[in-house]
Amino acid sequence: MSSRLVQLLGDTVRHQRESRDLSQQALADLAGVSQAMVARVERGDGSPGLPLLERLLAAMDVQLTVTVEPLDAHLDAALADLAGRPLADRIDMLNLDRLLDRLGDLPHVIAGGTAALLQGAPIPVDAAEFAIRWRDSARLTQWLKSAYAQRWNARWGEFGGVHVEPEAPGEHRWRTRYGEIRAAMCDELPDAVEVRHGERGYRVVPLLEVEVADPPPAELLRRYRKRRIPQQSTGGADRAGGPDRAGGPDRAAG
Repeated sequence: MSSRLVQLLGDTVRHQRESRDLSQQALADLAGVSQAMVARVERGDGSPGLPLLERLLAAMDVQLTVTVEPLDAHLDAALADLAGRPLADRIDMLNLDRLLDRLGDLPHVIAGGTAALLQGAPIPVDAAEFAIRWRDSARLTQWLKSAYAQRWNARWGEFGGVHVEPEAPGEHRWRTRYGEIRAAMCDELPDAVEVRHGERGYRVVPLLEVEVADPPPAELLRRYRKRRIPQQSTGGADRAGGPDRAGGPDRAAG
C-alpha cells in the first residue's frame, strides 16, 4: 500500500472520529483495539490491514468504499485546466444556484470540495456538497422525494437506490432533477463564512476547515499547491485564481 494511500486512510479515520467527538481511546474501546493502534493508523505509520480499517469504521457506523481517480499526469492536467476556467462556468456545471434555490429554507452550509471551489480552489468537483443536520433529515428526505432523487448504490456502481432517506445505509449521494448532491450529515452545522460571486452570496465552510476535516479535497489542494511552487520559482505565469492568491472572492464572517 502506497504511503499516500496509507495517509489518506489515516486522515479518513481521524476525520470520522473527530466529527463524532470521540477520543482515540473511545474509538479503541468501541472497536476492541488499543489506543496505540488507533494512533498509528491516524498517523499513517505502517500499512494497516483492511480488516482493521473496516473494524474501526464499523465502530463509527460507516464503511469503507473504493473509488478510482485519474493517473497523476492526467490529474495534474485536469487541475491545470480547471485553474484556467472561469468560476462562473464551474458553478453553472454543478447547477449550484438552481440547487440552492430549490433547497429553500432547509438549513445547510456548503461543504467539502464545493466550499473549496467557491473559495478559489481549482479542484475537480462532481457534485454539490452540503452539510445538513441530522435533525433536519426528515425535511431533507421530503425534499429528495419531491426532487425525484435516486440514491447512489456503491454495489451496483450506479444511481437507483430505493431508500433515499439519509438514515438508510449507504453513501449520502443522490441524483435529483436539479443536479447531483452529496450530504455531510452532522449534529450541528459547522461555522461558516460568506463568499460572494456576482450578485449572490454563498455560506461555506472556511477553506482551512475543509483542508483539516475533509481528506479528498485537502489532498487535491496539496497537490495543486505543490505543482504551482516550481512554476512560480521559475517565473511561470500565475493563471489561476487559486485559494492562496490575493484578490479572491469577497468574504464576510458567517
